[in-house]
Amino acid sequence: MTQERQKLFDMFPPITPEEWRAKAEVDLKGADFDKKMVWRTNEGFNVQPLYRRVDIENMASTRSLPGQFPFMRGNSDTTNEWLVRQDITVDDVVAANAKALEALNKGVTSLGFLIKHGEEPDLKALLKDIYLPAVELNFVCCPRTALGIARRLVDIIAEAKAEETFNGSINFDPFKRPIKHGIAFPGDIAELASELLKVVAPVKHLRVLSVDSVLLANAGAYIYQELGYALAWGNEWLALLTDAGFTADEVAHRIKFNMGVSTVYFMEIAKFRAARYLWAAIVKQYKPECDCACKMIVNAETTRFNMTLFDSYVNLLRTQTEAMSAALAGVHSIVVTPFDAPYKASDDFGERIARNQQILLQEESHLDKVVDPAGGSYYIEMLTSSLAGQAWKLFLDIEEKGGFKALADSGEVTTAVNATAAARMDKVAKRREQLLGTNQFPNFTETAADKADAAPQCACACHHEQGGVELNRERLASQFETIRLAVEHAAHKPKAFMLTIGNLAMRLARAQFACNFFACAGYELIDNNGFKTVAEGVAAAMDKKADIVVLCSSDDEYAELIPQLVTELAGRAELVLAGPETDEFKAMGVNDFINVRSNVLATLKAFNDKLLK
Repeated sequence: MTQERQKLFDMFPPITPEEWRAKAEVDLKGADFDKKMVWRTNEGFNVQPLYRRVDIENMASTRSLPGQFPFMRGNSDTTNEWLVRQDITVDDVVAANAKALEALNKGVTSLGFLIKHGEEPDLKALLKDIYLPAVELNFVCCPRTALGIARRLVDIIAEAKAEETFNGSINFDPFKRPIKHGIAFPGDIAELASELLKVVAPVKHLRVLSVDSVLLANAGAYIYQELGYALAWGNEWLALLTDAGFTADEVAHRIKFNMGVSTVYFMEIAKFRAARYLWAAIVKQYKPECDCACKMIVNAETTRFNMTLFDSYVNLLRTQTEAMSAALAGVHSIVVTPFDAPYKASDDFGERIARNQQILLQEESHLDKVVDPAGGSYYIEMLTSSLAGQAWKLFLDIEEKGGFKALADSGEVTTAVNATAAARMDKVAKRREQLLGTNQFPNFTETAADKADAAPQCACACHHEQGGVELNRERLASQFETIRLAVEHAAHKPKAFMLTIGNLAMRLARAQFACNFFACAGYELIDNNGFKTVAEGVAAAMDKKADIVVLCSSDDEYAELIPQLVTELAGRAELVLAGPETDEFKAMGVNDFINVRSNVLATLKAFNDKLLK
C-alpha cells in the first residue's frame, strides 16, 4: 500500500514576525508591547517573547561544529561527558585520604583538596591508593604554597610514570587577594608564575594558572560581569607570561577557569557557550601553534549567593537547575555545593546528595550523551550572542583601563561587584527578585534551631590584614535571615492578627498577602475567617494578645472601617493596613501600610525595632 507523506502544518500559511507582532498588539488591547512582552535583563539587553529562524540565520555559531574552533558548541565532537567533582577540606591528611577513596567509590571522578593557608601537606599520604591516571586531582591552596605543592606533586606523578595520563590543577591565583580583601599580592606574580610553569612542564595536563570568577558569582555579580571579568582575568595571565618569554600554547594549556553558575537557567547555558567562543577569540590573537590551545577548560560550581538557611531543602532545587545549566552547556567538571552549606560544614549526608544530583543527570537523564543539546535553539542562540556582546564590552573596557590586575589592585572590580550585590539585595527586599522561602512563601512554622550562618573561609591568611574594600560575603537571604533569627531568639515573639472584614474576596487575598509578609520575619500569625464588626475583631485580637492588627478588606470599605478600628484599638497594638498608602487613610490615623510596593525588609526591620524585647 502506498502511504502518502504530508508535512505537518503545511496547510497553514507562513507568518512573518511583523504579522505576529501586529496580532499580539491587537490582543494586548492598546497596552505597550515593549513594556508588556519584552524582558529587560540584568545583563543589559532585551529579550523578546518570540524568536524565529530568521533571527539566527546569520550567526556564525549555526555554521560551526562541536569540537571545532571557536568551540562555542563544546570542546568535544563525540560526547558531553563531564567530571563529577567533590571538594574535601584537608584538616587531617589520613582522614582526607579516606574520605577521597570513599567518594571515588561512590561515583566521584574529580577531587578537589582544599588546603589550609601556609600548609604543605604530605601529598604521598594524601594520595595513597588513588590511581592517578583514573581521577582528576585539584589542589586549592594559598598562592604562597603553590610552588612547593607543585614540586611534590610532580615528583609523585613522575614516580608513578603518569606524566602523560595525569589530569588536574593547582589553584595558583594571586589575583583573589586584592579582590576579596583589598590587599595587593606582595610578590612578583610573573616571576612566581614563570617558575611554576617550569616546575610543571613535565606533566602535560596539569593546569596551574587559575581564573576564579566563582568568587564574583558568590559575591552577587551579574552573569555578564562574571564572564567579562573572567575573560580579562585569563587574558592577564596570557599577557603577563607571554611577555615573560613563554609561548601562547605554553600559557593557555595551563589556564583553568573556575566559574559560578546561578539559577537563571537559560542564561547560564548561554554564558558558558559565550565564554568558550570569546576565550577562543582572545587566545587566537596570541597566535598559538594549535587551535587546541584555544579550548576553555571550565570547572562550574553552583553558587552560594542565592542559597538560604531557612527552608534549606529548596537549595536542592536551586543547585539541581544550576547543575543542569552547566551540564547542558558542556563544562569540564561540576561541583554541586551541598544544600546545607549556608549553615554548617559539609557532612556525609549533604555531600552524598550533592554527588547524586550529578550522577542522576548522567545515569538517569543521560545529559552526558548528547553534544551541545542547546545548539540551534533560537532563544539560546540569541541569548548567547547578546550575552557575548555585553561581556565583550566589559572586557574591552577593562583592557582600556590597564587590564585586570590594575583594576583588581585598585578595588574597581570589588566595588563594581559590591554595587551589583547591593542592587540585587534591594530587589529582594522589595520582592522584585523572589527568593522562595525567604521573601516569598516562607515556611510559617520553621525554626532555625541551632543553625547559624557559616560563611566560607579564605584559603589564605590575608583576611587578618587591614586592606581596602572587601568583597561582599552576604547571601541574598542574609538580611532576611538576620531579622528572622532575631525574632526566634527574642524573649517575646510578635503576634500578627488578621482582622478580616467585609468583601470576601478582597479580605481573603489581603490576609494571605499579609500572612506571607509577616511570616518572612517569623512572626506568629493569627488568620481568621472574618468578623461581622470591627469591635468583634478588636476583642478577638486583644484576647490573643496581638502585637500587630492588620486590617484586611477592600479599598472602598476602608474609609468607613479605619476610624472605627483606630477608636476601638486605642493604641493597644500596632495598626497596619493591607492596601494602598494614601493621604486619606493616613489622615484617619494609619501609619503603617503593606502592599506589593512595600520594601518588605525595611518594614520588618522597623517592626522588629518596635516589638522585640
